[in-house]
Amino acid sequence: MSNKTVPTAVPVTDFIGALEPPRRREEAARLDALFREVTGFRPVMWGPSMIGYGRYHYRYESGREGDFLATGFSPRKAAISIYIMPGYADFGHILKDLGKHRIGKSCLYVNKLADIDEAVLNRLIRAGLDDLGRHWEVEPT
Repeated sequence: MSNKTVPTAVPVTDFIGALEPPRRREEAARLDALFREVTGFRPVMWGPSMIGYGRYHYRYESGREGDFLATGFSPRKAAISIYIMPGYADFGHILKDLGKHRIGKSCLYVNKLADIDEAVLNRLIRAGLDDLGRHWEVEPT
């Protein structure tokens, strides 16, 4: 069984440039700059709406294996999904300073960037990427 979400050839700048409303487009551009700075990786579209930085190959004991983005985000209409918590560590000590957010299984939901402290998000991206790298080899994109 392979992942449904795979890298595409769609330019990230085209995807961001087409986002509506304009506020979401501006937030995505800011997040893109932040992720590029923190990771040092170039962005790649994964599926129709996820922007990923870095990638890793996983292989579970069950035999399931695949590739996935190491970190990234998706600027959805209802909220921005930020994929920075691989699920191996507790980042509560950083999250307490982030600002208004919700947590899913391996992602963070933010209604708007103005609700959070971007410097804390920077720390969280780095911590999540470092933690992932302790479990799987992270490759640049």
